[in-house]
Amino acid sequence: MVNPEKDENPEGGRDAAPFLDIEDDNSSADIKFVDIPGLIALWALAIIVFLQFFTRYVLNDSLAWTEEIARYVLILVAYFGAVTVSRKGTHIFLEFFYRYLPPMVGKWLSITMEAVSFLFWGYLAWIAVRLAQQTKTKMASAEIPKSLLYWAVALGLAAMAFYSARWLVRKFHQKAEDVVREVEEHALSDH
Repeated sequence: MVNPEKDENPEGGRDAAPFLDIEDDNSSADIKFVDIPGLIALWALAIIVFLQFFTRYVLNDSLAWTEEIARYVLILVAYFGAVTVSRKGTHIFLEFFYRYLPPMVGKWLSITMEAVSFLFWGYLAWIAVRLAQQTKTKMASAEIPKSLLYWAVALGLAAMAFYSARWLVRKFHQKAEDVVREVEEHALSDH
């Protein structure tokens, strides 16, 4: 029988609430709804770059808009892809120090780093919103407002801040040994 007052996860740590659970499945098949914009941007970039190559080298008459649009779509790939990395908690970090610290110190170091990440993503999202509001120009080769790019970047940064906050809450409620164990597993994994 499950005790409703004590919701424990399978690893032994106590969760704050079920809706704060972050899935640990880091397999390549772990695709959520929030990952779709990044996948669409990646495929759009591939198509645009192929179109650029085909028109320039095969037809010998390149399309003028492909270079600029490819540059902006590459920016979207980076920011929307970073949302997936934030959701999975697989951003690059230096795990060397966690091995030599006591578990409680390692936990608080991890919490501090997650708090810094949350504040950094949130601040950058705020800056991107301000930039989007002030940008009135259009792209040089297409009649598309540049502010759309900044709004998309702001959305990606806000999503990264959201997932960073979720990881922060999760780490705060975990046992120190579980936080350090997850750091060690992340360091030894192949992603």
